[in-house]
Amino acid sequence: MGKVKLDEIDHQILDMLIDNTRIPFTDIAKKLLISAGTVHVRVKKMEESGIVKGSSLTLDYKKLGYSFIAYVGIYLNNTSQTKFVLERVNEIPFVTVAHITTGKFNIFCKIRARSTEHAKEIIFKLDDIEGVYRTETMISLEESINDKKRLMHSIFNEM
Repeated sequence: MGKVKLDEIDHQILDMLIDNTRIPFTDIAKKLLISAGTVHVRVKKMEESGIVKGSSLTLDYKKLGYSFIAYVGIYLNNTSQTKFVLERVNEIPFVTVAHITTGKFNIFCKIRARSTEHAKEIIFKLDDIEGVYRTETMISLEESINDKKRLMHSIFNEM
């Protein structure tokens, strides 16, 4: 499928939706001086083309008691075990992201935990998965940058 063309109005709509996925189309329309129907049609077209895939809710994990973040690199005995190991990793709800990677690790995961003790339990569960040779953990001291808009604007500038 070819590259989808977006114009400045589409960019502005996406900009507002990234800030707040729950913003009413009528509010977007008022700010952009267009009709709510136009916003609806444009968002629908972006959904149909696959540019927009649903919407998400951002939780404050710290307020929920899950402020501990660690990244775990997983070494496998054999790369043919990747699918099996990922299926087991997916069964651990505290693993929030997993990537198949090149380089040092076969799989790289992000975990959220209540404490170091809880993180240790999660890491031991990862270690216990059949096919895992060993793991290597890095503790996140702070998430300093998490900005989807900067990437979006860079992509728009290239279009």
